[in-house]
Amino acid sequence: MRRCIALMALLLSQSPLAAQLNLELGNGARQWSSQALLEHPQARDIAIAHDVSYKRSMRYRAVPLSALLQGVQPSDHLQGVALDGFAAEMPAGPLLQNGPARAWLAVEDPAKPWPALAKGKPSAGPFYLVWTDPQASGIRPEQWPFQISTIRRLAPVEQRFPALLPDPQLPAESPVRRGFALFQQNCLVCHRLNGAGDAQFGPDLNVPHNPTEYFQPQYLRQYIRDPQSLRHWPQARMPGFAEAVLSDEQLDALLGYLSHMAGRRPAKK
Repeated sequence: MRRCIALMALLLSQSPLAAQLNLELGNGARQWSSQALLEHPQARDIAIAHDVSYKRSMRYRAVPLSALLQGVQPSDHLQGVALDGFAAEMPAGPLLQNGPARAWLAVEDPAKPWPALAKGKPSAGPFYLVWTDPQASGIRPEQWPFQISTIRRLAPVEQRFPALLPDPQLPAESPVRRGFALFQQNCLVCHRLNGAGDAQFGPDLNVPHNPTEYFQPQYLRQYIRDPQSLRHWPQARMPGFAEAVLSDEQLDALLGYLSHMAGRRPAKK
């Protein structure tokens, strides 16, 4: 009897463990194991020609993300939370569409793990939001969150974090407002500002000081374009934003928002 129990314990210890995806969509929490998702009726094998995280072509077993978002409306706002604290803010509309760009939840098979993202780093699993034909809808690299653990429906960023808002007296067409939208897309996934935001990944970009205050303008631009060209260290995790991802005009607007917010820092207590 003891031998049987010991053998069972050994087999269990050697079996790969299924990961769990948490869905908090406002209609009760639901969990999906990786095994259940791999066997989902709509799961299929897909090919990604230019994978954002792996920088090469990849193949995945994946489920259309829309199949998991029951009750979510195109006007809703979602957030994908990764194991490391990365929090991607995602309008629901693009995630629900069937094309031309389509969102998929790639599922890592515990028995056939994906390759590491880099030497000494884990894979993009257990769950990774990938896109087929992303260029058809202008999908940005920040819309490919990996190592996802939770997807939840939340109020929009403007409602949840009023400390991020620029001066309400600014005209609707102000570049600062465009910069705020770009900040949400490109920066809020890793950073907070004025203590506001859900990310646990990078430093606050306005407290105690704003990067527009302590970087010379040309070096701040260089840092955003290619962080390793300015500050080189092996543990660096900030990606560069090439012009194909963030145009010079968009970078101007983003920096305009950051500079504007340097004057909207909360008072010290």
